[in-house]
Amino acid sequence: MKIPFNKPYFTGREAFHLSQAAITGKLSGNGNYTRDCQLFFEKKYGFNKTLLTTSCSDALEMAALLLEIKPGDEVIIPSYTFVSTANAFALRGATIVFADSGTLNPNIDPSLIEALITPKTRAIVVVHYGGIACEMDTISEIAGRYNIAIVEDAAQGVDAFYRDQPLGSIGKLGTFSFHETKNITSGEGGMLIVNDPAMIGKAEIIWEKGTNRAAFARGEVEKYEWVGLGSSFLPNELTAAFLYSQLEHLKIIQEKRLQIWQEYHSRLSTPATEGYFSLPYVPEYARHNGHLFYITTRNSGERDRLLAHLLSNGIHAVFHYLTLHNSPYFSTLHDGRKLPQADRYGATLLRLPFYSGLQSDEIDYVTTMIRAFYKK
Repeated sequence: MKIPFNKPYFTGREAFHLSQAAITGKLSGNGNYTRDCQLFFEKKYGFNKTLLTTSCSDALEMAALLLEIKPGDEVIIPSYTFVSTANAFALRGATIVFADSGTLNPNIDPSLIEALITPKTRAIVVVHYGGIACEMDTISEIAGRYNIAIVEDAAQGVDAFYRDQPLGSIGKLGTFSFHETKNITSGEGGMLIVNDPAMIGKAEIIWEKGTNRAAFARGEVEKYEWVGLGSSFLPNELTAAFLYSQLEHLKIIQEKRLQIWQEYHSRLSTPATEGYFSLPYVPEYARHNGHLFYITTRNSGERDRLLAHLLSNGIHAVFHYLTLHNSPYFSTLHDGRKLPQADRYGATLLRLPFYSGLQSDEIDYVTTMIRAFYKK
């Protein structure tokens, strides 16, 4: 049996919406499908303002521009994350201050944040790993006390919640990804969520290459012109049309993924209880979205041997992030602090195949091969 790591989910409506977008003759972006996707999120989750982007990386870069991050500013970011989280702020000249993960899951450890704050700290970026929420009450209290902006990197967090709040709605700004590995996909693609009403106008200007074209399209100004910094962040209408077909099936997709997540958890609970590895920890305040399933092994050597075992049996499992503070680019820039939990996840976390079409017999095969490895 061959089981890939990921397969994009197709709803069957993609071709229809792509053809509808083509018929309109409006392909360049910010057309009907862009607006329909944005309105979907704003109505369903109560977001103040959303803007489709070409990627979550671009949404994060927009966040850095909106916060007017500049050289000398400091931004606190978890080390266990994808490089885009840090790149967006490093590109503006910020000093990246990496924080460690918690002991129970890869999310940032809230208890370590306050000690990293200085008068130069401008933002705290939280990453909701696997769609499992960070502990936002504590983080929000700290950020509020020091008047520091929170940016939620919820790339993996569509339709996930912190208590009753959708991820992306808690910080001043939030971001989503619609990469092909995500629950809802447009191949590439992302979204910026603007929760601060005072930032909406500026966000549209940045989104529209530094012009007031969005206001012009609504008839609010007589002409559009260059009014600030920006770039080409909005996707074309074909990307938005593909995404809309996915949004129409959000409920079905989420039900499938949560069922798969639960099947993995149930079938691996016994060897986890026996101490062979750990399963994902979901705090009581988090309602996850079935984005991914991982295990953490007892050491890096075991993780690598298990990965080789699975690959040799046709199962495409993968390790995930390598810590950014130890990366070739940043290791000489890091302040020297040890981040043991982030390093542990980098060395021991193993992601299992996960996609909406994964079948029960395939899950059974993956989990049987994992159990077989530990029973050698």
